[in-house]
Amino acid sequence: MSDSYEALRQRMVETVAPRVDDDRVLESLVSVPRHEFVPAARRDRAYADRPLSIGDGQTISAPHMVAIMTDLLAADPGDDVLEIGTGCGYHAAVTAELVGDAHVYTVEYGDDLAEQARDRLAALGYDDVSVRVGDGRTGWPEHAPYDAAYFTCAVASFPAPIVEQVRAGGQLLGPIGAGRQTLVDATKRPDGSLDRTDRGSVRFVRMRG
Repeated sequence: MSDSYEALRQRMVETVAPRVDDDRVLESLVSVPRHEFVPAARRDRAYADRPLSIGDGQTISAPHMVAIMTDLLAADPGDDVLEIGTGCGYHAAVTAELVGDAHVYTVEYGDDLAEQARDRLAALGYDDVSVRVGDGRTGWPEHAPYDAAYFTCAVASFPAPIVEQVRAGGQLLGPIGAGRQTLVDATKRPDGSLDRTDRGSVRFVRMRG
């Protein structure tokens, strides 16, 4: 790990720190080498606080957004977490730092992105993060129930299969809306309905499939 990347990562963490309440999130951001998840031609911008293209029409979210979502998720070690939209695998790695890599299950629509993310995660020591190719709307029922599920892509509403795969009292988090998007933080009630809190306007790529 070069000293220059380490210094840039530390500066990135200092930039997003005011948006985060949980110090564990900042520790996770320090631990994960974001530049390893960015295409080589864009690595000089890996620690800038903005989204970057990762190919196939997809992006890696801006660091502050990853920080905010990870903070809102408030996952504990051992929690089983479902991610919809693996992309390059960066957000999954940050989540793995909190819950343990064997407790992260992530679904990616694109074959190439999924394969690259799987290889990259394994190379960086997140061997047990489970990556599946498929339509994110169907989730990953084989490993349900999950303590939480989050989306790194926008959906019109939380898909029913994923709501079903989250345990009662569990959490769903993601950008909701076809045009204007709102980050929605929801808790699943015992009857299966959702108690929702809006966390502000956001802009994400749309879910594919």
